[in-house]
Amino acid sequence: MHSGTRWRIVQALVVAALVALAASQARAADPWAVLEGKENAGMGKHIVLIAGDDEYRSEELIPQLAKILATHHGFKCTVLFAVNKQTGEIDPTTQDNIPGLEALETADLMIMFLRFRDLPDDQMKRIVDYANSGRPMMSLRTNTHAFNIKPGKTYSHWSFRAKGKFPGGFGRQVFGETWISHYGHHNHESTRGVVAEGMESHPIVKGCEDIWGPSDVYAITKLHGDCKPVILGQVLTGMDPKDKPNPAKPAVPVAWTKTYTGTAGKPARVFTTTMGHAHDLKSEGFRRLLVNAAYWCMGLEAKIPARAKVDFVGTYDPSPIGMRRHKTGLKPADHSL
Repeated sequence: MHSGTRWRIVQALVVAALVALAASQARAADPWAVLEGKENAGMGKHIVLIAGDDEYRSEELIPQLAKILATHHGFKCTVLFAVNKQTGEIDPTTQDNIPGLEALETADLMIMFLRFRDLPDDQMKRIVDYANSGRPMMSLRTNTHAFNIKPGKTYSHWSFRAKGKFPGGFGRQVFGETWISHYGHHNHESTRGVVAEGMESHPIVKGCEDIWGPSDVYAITKLHGDCKPVILGQVLTGMDPKDKPNPAKPAVPVAWTKTYTGTAGKPARVFTTTMGHAHDLKSEGFRRLLVNAAYWCMGLEAKIPARAKVDFVGTYDPSPIGMRRHKTGLKPADHSL
């Protein structure tokens, strides 16, 4: 080979390596994480998952769920977090900043796990626009009370205690219920999930033989809209899956489906669960419930495996729940595959 040709090849390789390095550095600097799906049923679909709760470690559960969906099922997953504006670190106590919501423009599914956020108008607009678009949505645990927006702001009518035209705000109107109270005794009574009568053949419950978690059952009033309970939560007398149900507390819905029709006039498939304590994800049945629900929301129920693969990707050892008990010093890029 001519020396000049060899030199041009070397130059091209160096340029390619520098471009790849620059792209890698850019991704590391992004205040979000993008997990590209591997070859599987979900290829070509984009899921945006949003973590922003300061009690139940959504900042650990949500990226693990994204890794399962991307690695085992092929979905492209963009994971967004509450991010400290000064440090760029994941910070659940930052109530007013979730960068990267523009990813919702190309999303086929939005999965939310927020609590009492007061986002600026430009960020709220992206969430509300998505909800109005007729595309599907999923809600975990405290997302029934996702927003606590100060009175007088543009989107204050989506707050969890809103009255008037949108009672119960975003949680009740879009997902079926807002925050009411704890029904099970918090940190003393856990949850056993059982399939609701008549829903045994629903694709969402396929392979979900055993659902248990340390989260307590949330109280509900009357589910709003066309909600159909899928999983009922038995209140157990303790924090062990072998504990017996509390006979004084009949089972109530902890997971349901519904539709939401926004301004676009197109009904969207919606799945809500009030489970979602980070340690609930250790339940194989609960992980499978979430994966199946993602398929169903996007109209892919025919592709749900008999027993969807839900093995953890890497290690999953979530921190204890509670305020200001999150891991510090982490940035979104630390959750990349």
